[in-house]
Amino acid sequence: MSMRIGYGWDSHAFQAGLPLRIGGITIDHPEGLAGHSDGDVLLHAITDALLGALAVGDIGSFFPPGDPRWKNADSAIFLNLALEELQTAGYRIVNVDTTLVLAAPKIGPISGDMRQRVAELLDILPTAVGIKAKTPEGLGLNHVAQAHAVVLLETLDDKSGIGVLEAEIDDPAVLDEVLTHIGVSEGLGSGKSRRMVPLPVFDTEDIT
Repeated sequence: MSMRIGYGWDSHAFQAGLPLRIGGITIDHPEGLAGHSDGDVLLHAITDALLGALAVGDIGSFFPPGDPRWKNADSAIFLNLALEELQTAGYRIVNVDTTLVLAAPKIGPISGDMRQRVAELLDILPTAVGIKAKTPEGLGLNHVAQAHAVVLLETLDDKSGIGVLEAEIDDPAVLDEVLTHIGVSEGLGSGKSRRMVPLPVFDTEDIT
């Protein structure tokens, strides 16, 4: 079995007149988070953690901030893309741990709802989702929300993920090209040794 970890981080400034979306839920607060999309700092961090674990880039690689299609977009769209990459690569989520850093609003009273919603979006049990919150004491960041996320992945069995690709693609050269493109190295699927070709350098510009 192969395992991978991924780390994601994101930050957005608060801005009056915007709805506040964190963790896929709308929170009653006088200010929302500014961004090209809906500014969901937690889903952005989780998305980047998943993409990072697969070594396929970041949110900006797939959803350029200058693209008008993603203006005010629901961040669940970005998360779904990361989950598709995950399935294609033959991995599943073991658990996710996150930390929000913000002065307000208080996350404790709504952490249960947020945890449930993130679990639904990731199609995992709430017991596999950790959501913690800290205040930015002494950092001078009282008007900013930050999110840190760590994910642990493990390979699926051969009946799904890579096994499906191997069953559908007869040509070894084509299969190797597909696996190289999604960043899969040796040790997956049937266990054949596969050469890891360096992935292209991605534009790491944030989606804000």
